[in-house]
Amino acid sequence: MATLTGYKQDRVGAFIEKDPFAVLDYSLDFSNWMPSGDSVSTATITVQTISGDASPLAKDSQAINSDVVTATLSAGTAGNVYNVEYKIVTSNALQDSRNIRIKVVERQA
Repeated sequence: MATLTGYKQDRVGAFIEKDPFAVLDYSLDFSNWMPSGDSVSTATITVQTISGDASPLAKDSQAINSDVVTATLSAGTAGNVYNVEYKIVTSNALQDSRNIRIKVVERQA
């Protein structure tokens, strides 16, 4: 099993906390799954929308670095939990998808 650095656990599973003010990179490393000689060719990152959300979680940008796919995320409403889906296609036309949960909370020092 992969090491989940920075994640917390609740009854649903693993999640990452994010402050509404924070603009941070969230990366997924597909190297444990990637067949030898293959690499991520394209990625589509989708942030869940929540009806009536005044300040939704936003994907500002995304990048691919070998087998690591990164999304820069901003905003989000405190108290909401967002699902972020990372879909990839490899240079050998294989496809995969992973999801992470982002829990937006007002962080304290």
